[in-house]
Amino acid sequence: MSTPLLAITMGDPGGIGPEIILKVASQGLLPRECSLLVLGDPGVFEEYSRLCSLPMEMEVVEAPPADPQGGRTYLLPVGPPLKEGDWAPGITNAHCGRLVGEIIEKAVALCQEGVTKAMVTAPINKMALHAAGYPYPGHTEFLARLTNTSDFAMMLIGGAIRVVLVTIHVALSQVPQLISKEEIRRVFKLTHRGMREWFGIENPRIAVAALNPHASEGGAFGDEEERIIVPAIEELRREGFSPHGPHPADTLFYRHKQGEFDAVVAMYHDQGLIPVKLDGFDTGVNLTLGLPIIRTSVDHGTAFEIAGKGVANPNSLAAAIRTAVEIGQRTS
Repeated sequence: MSTPLLAITMGDPGGIGPEIILKVASQGLLPRECSLLVLGDPGVFEEYSRLCSLPMEMEVVEAPPADPQGGRTYLLPVGPPLKEGDWAPGITNAHCGRLVGEIIEKAVALCQEGVTKAMVTAPINKMALHAAGYPYPGHTEFLARLTNTSDFAMMLIGGAIRVVLVTIHVALSQVPQLISKEEIRRVFKLTHRGMREWFGIENPRIAVAALNPHASEGGAFGDEEERIIVPAIEELRREGFSPHGPHPADTLFYRHKQGEFDAVVAMYHDQGLIPVKLDGFDTGVNLTLGLPIIRTSVDHGTAFEIAGKGVANPNSLAAAIRTAVEIGQRTS
């Protein structure tokens, strides 16, 4: 009996993506409820198999299998094979970036055509992508462009914690200027939609974090709550939503972990990511909200310093695959 087929991108050839994919395929980490279609360069996987003493438990195919079998991993070659000197573990360049771009484009196309149920991405290097002529800040923006999506956000999942960020990779000093009523409302609505459509929670309990300590304690520690966050919450309530907050962040995530809330809208990177990493450091997952396709990702980078040494942890990738399978089952 055929099972849902997930596209999984190789990631940067010089990073740990190929190694952790090999480990998922060979160490019993792949759920029987799905099969994987790995997109990448067979020669790269063969080299990591040799370097890391890992079996190549992937069947090389010329096209996506018509009848994929549960728990199986297939490898679909993408692009011209990398030649000797084009890549090596621990380094990256434009050759790697070109292949990464082609793989991402192929994975999105397979999802859009309905050949694969979802896509799971291994880590990439932004500089290599830029060197190859892809001008995107990262994976998410690239995927948004390929799917013609203008309204999107990243949900980060670690253990019992689910967080969506209003601001992401910016200096802490810039955060107060970048949060706005409009952005808080936009991120909240994406979170609400994602919790309903992808997590099956009809009336999600979504909390909004305060920016300042003690939610500014009546203006003693700043006015962003009174001036921006509370008005955004009030507008959401007038639109028929039920946001909770703003709540002081120092107690909010404990309450979330205890089950009081289903997700949290956080104001800045470390406010949301510290609890995510604390509760699920090795099993964190990124989920892109707003896309017309299901996309999950590992919650770590390329780790060039350990590539090819056989020590990379595959648990985040395994968790990303499980999350994609669970969402796919809910939306079938």
